[in-house]
Amino acid sequence: MTRPNYVWRLKTIILTIVLGYTSASWAENYPYRSDFLWLTIPDHANWLYQTGEQAKVEVSFTRYGIPQNVEVNYEIGPDEMPATSSGTVKLKNGRATISMGTMKHPGFLDLRLSVKGDYQHHVKVGFSPEKLKPYTKNPKDFDDFWQGNLEEARQSQLHVDCKKVDSYCTDETDTYLLKIKTDKRHSIYAYLSRPKRQGQYPVVLCPPGAGIKTIKEPMRNIYYAKNGFIRLEMEIHGLNPEMTNEQFKEITTAFDYENGYLTNGLDNKDNYYMKHVYVACVRAVDYLCSLSEWDGKNVFVQGGSQGGALSLITAALDPRITACVANHPALSDMAGYLDNRAGGYPHFNRLKGMLTPAKVETMAYFDVVNFARRITCPVYLTWGYNDNVCPPTTSYIVWNLITAPKESLITPINEHWTSDTTNYNQMLWLKKHLR
Repeated sequence: MTRPNYVWRLKTIILTIVLGYTSASWAENYPYRSDFLWLTIPDHANWLYQTGEQAKVEVSFTRYGIPQNVEVNYEIGPDEMPATSSGTVKLKNGRATISMGTMKHPGFLDLRLSVKGDYQHHVKVGFSPEKLKPYTKNPKDFDDFWQGNLEEARQSQLHVDCKKVDSYCTDETDTYLLKIKTDKRHSIYAYLSRPKRQGQYPVVLCPPGAGIKTIKEPMRNIYYAKNGFIRLEMEIHGLNPEMTNEQFKEITTAFDYENGYLTNGLDNKDNYYMKHVYVACVRAVDYLCSLSEWDGKNVFVQGGSQGGALSLITAALDPRITACVANHPALSDMAGYLDNRAGGYPHFNRLKGMLTPAKVETMAYFDVVNFARRITCPVYLTWGYNDNVCPPTTSYIVWNLITAPKESLITPINEHWTSDTTNYNQMLWLKKHLR
């Protein structure tokens, strides 16, 4: 074993142990305060291979940190697709090596592990992902469609109700709850946080992740305002974030399931629910750029999952955006399942009758891949390989399509999350891109 591989393995083991004690979600690979711990180490340090190249993963299973000589059941299949092979292996001294095989075409393979069907884990490795291409086509009237919708929305006056929220204010920052009328029919709510000191500041729009829910705790990202940004954290449904959790739950139930709005009107691009959402993001930028405290130069977007998608979409639709940060973007190559591989969240393949020709045609007007082609500002994109919500296949497709200046942070071990350190560093990245 070469020294670089040894260092990588040591770092991977340390990271895995740390995650085992810090993750607060039982759905993650490394459950909080679990007696059991998996270690999975691909034989390529970056978890990437060329098509046709064989991948192997060293697997270890411990209890209280003590290696267990147990029988491990495993399945291997393409990213988000059914298994194509399966088997069992008996661990010796708590470990074994499993050959994952290879792929003839660019993509990801997923090794899914379990002991007695209870203790589950998985690890994905990629094969020439830089060559992944979208299934989704680029509509000829794409630009005309969105230009027309933005022009129509801007015929309505941008009316804003604003109230200061004292409980979210500090000695350094002020926070306001806004209701912004974005077109003739729709409004959004948002929390705006800004430095208390008078001055001119860059603005940051933060669209939300998927769901019908309240805006995340505004103070969670107050470091933006403390570092000299005006930050607008928005929701997309026109629901006052001061509603109770019970009220939000009732509204969610009315959509049949949590994110049922993502199927609403999908038969027709003019009626699809997300049309007014995309427009609302640009209208939120209209509002930010109308502020007398805006520095007149810097307009940023930043978000994760659905918020990552909306950040990329806004960057494509609005030439005022000067830099974009996105984590594991949803809504990316959503029809990719028709190419017999992973498609993007919300995984319409799991719902009956959602991948019809009419709906697939509508998806193309709302798919991140067609916005990624049009982005001109610098982009910072983050994604993990073990993500089953926004799979690495679709994140790579988006990355491959961006021709603007771009930087990436690839965190192979991550599922659908980013660390607090990663999030803070993204703010620092935006500071470096101030004009």
